[in-house]
Amino acid sequence: MQEIWIDYINALDTKALELTNDEILDAVSEALAAQGRGETVIEPRVHLVPESSDKGHFNVLRGYVKPLDCAGVKVVGDFVDNYKVGLPSEMALLNLFNPRTGMPQAIIDATAITDMRTGAITALGAKHLARKDSKILGHVGARGTSYWNVRLLDHLFDFDEIRVHSRRPESREAFAAHLEKDLGKKIVVTDNWEDCLKGADIMVEASRLPEPTPLFKTSWVKKGAFVVPYGTMSALEFDLTDIMDKVVVDDWGQCQPGRPFGALRRHVDEGKVTLETLHGELGQIVAGLKPGRTDDDETNLFWHRGLSLSDIALGHAMLKKAKALKIGQRLRYA
Repeated sequence: MQEIWIDYINALDTKALELTNDEILDAVSEALAAQGRGETVIEPRVHLVPESSDKGHFNVLRGYVKPLDCAGVKVVGDFVDNYKVGLPSEMALLNLFNPRTGMPQAIIDATAITDMRTGAITALGAKHLARKDSKILGHVGARGTSYWNVRLLDHLFDFDEIRVHSRRPESREAFAAHLEKDLGKKIVVTDNWEDCLKGADIMVEASRLPEPTPLFKTSWVKKGAFVVPYGTMSALEFDLTDIMDKVVVDDWGQCQPGRPFGALRRHVDEGKVTLETLHGELGQIVAGLKPGRTDDDETNLFWHRGLSLSDIALGHAMLKKAKALKIGQRLRYA
């Protein structure tokens, strides 16, 4: 048998690659467009809960992107109390494979990929569904993905005001300080959900509640706003979708009834959000097959569960840049 080698890109390598905002957005946009054209395969994510969901769980995401000639599997751990032992709450590994032979091609630290691609999905949702003149961002949550939400949204919209909130004071203060340093603008830190979200043009909910709790009030959403809820447990009131002109998801297969977790889980399971009431998937909009926002008065919602395709696309982009810059290692597999 011929020798088989695998590219290995660790966390230090992913940092050294210094992917730009546009490199991240372009890679994820390419995968979304491929999904919209039907050139991908997405297997719904599966969960492994070692003890109880309030302590943490693993997500396993799988997919294939034909234009990239690449398949992949990502395993990400999401353990909310890791900060108590000095560890990130989310750590991940991505394996890339040749879809024609099944041979492994790369092992990539996907912790940064998870954060970046989540931010990119949020930002691309806003690009197509938020008002172009959106100037106020309200963001609840300071998890790893939150930084990239704010950074990439601000890259597209250049906000006049950014408000953030997180349950722990030390978490929200550190989050704001990080953003102020990197974005070069003042961040408003709030100690409650209402002051953070009410009246914002773009409202992002990335909380980590132990159980569904309706802390996000429908009355805070102004006409023309864009809402992105993706907390593991729902923080929404049940009537939120009643005021929406368009409800869009990243992948209906991962959102449909019977799946665990998610911001709109009850809305889907009780028939308030269905395939018939859904405007469509973001990939269809990116591919030009369905319209995004068509009116400044539209109030729109985008729910994303996490796309394996965006992980694969970003991993593929990292691998390509790493080879060009001679970053990373080669490991003998067989």
